[in-house]
Amino acid sequence: MRHQRRSRRTNVRGRDTEQRLDAAELGDDLGERATLVQFSSAFCAPCRATRRVLAEVAGMVPGVTHVEIDAEDHLELVRELGILKTPTVLVLDMEGRVVRRATGQPRKADVIAALGEAVATL
Repeated sequence: MRHQRRSRRTNVRGRDTEQRLDAAELGDDLGERATLVQFSSAFCAPCRATRRVLAEVAGMVPGVTHVEIDAEDHLELVRELGILKTPTVLVLDMEGRVVRRATGQPRKADVIAALGEAVATL
């Protein structure tokens, strides 16, 4: 039996301005400038690393909030947004529009670049 190696690449999708999230759906307030939304699951090792990266970036950039959502506890939202695996990160602008979407463990530089796009939509 052959074992397949899992890809650690991050898959990034571009702008998706049709989708919006609000504080009620997130269970937390939107950031003043942008929000990093992370969909995680309990036994996801890359989710822990993603949590550290996003928290670090949110701490570096004023007005940016990091919100982590347990995918298993929010299945309706997961289905509505088409979340297929964890970690999935959504970058929201200040109005809650999805500016970027990525699956897999992101690099800090990529998160900062995506935030630049979210803030530029003002």
